[in-house]
Amino acid sequence: MRLLADENFPKQAVEALRREGHDVRWVRTSAPGISDYEVLDIARREGRLLLTFDKDFGALTFQAGERSFGVVLFRLTPTPDLGDTVVRLLKANDSWLNHFSVVDERRIRSRPLPGTG
Repeated sequence: MRLLADENFPKQAVEALRREGHDVRWVRTSAPGISDYEVLDIARREGRLLLTFDKDFGALTFQAGERSFGVVLFRLTPTPDLGDTVVRLLKANDSWLNHFSVVDERRIRSRPLPGTG
């Protein structure tokens, strides 16, 4: 899967996803300090699912109508096994693309992105 890990996404999770064979571009190393708009633009242009811990992407995606390929907002507590948890969660669902999904400790909520449903 082609993924874009936001600048705030934990290194251990990026490394775990890469070990699983995912193509992960990490904003922290490839374009640190860029705006959230630029992050969404990269995800859209490169066809990457955005992985983030930043709640601002919900407003950008729905209120401002910014386009993306898909966003997964993680609302999980960082733990030593977070990387394994992220890998497991991404495998458990096949409808990430063209959706805004929120993953928390109890559930996964997902809605189609504007203009995709």
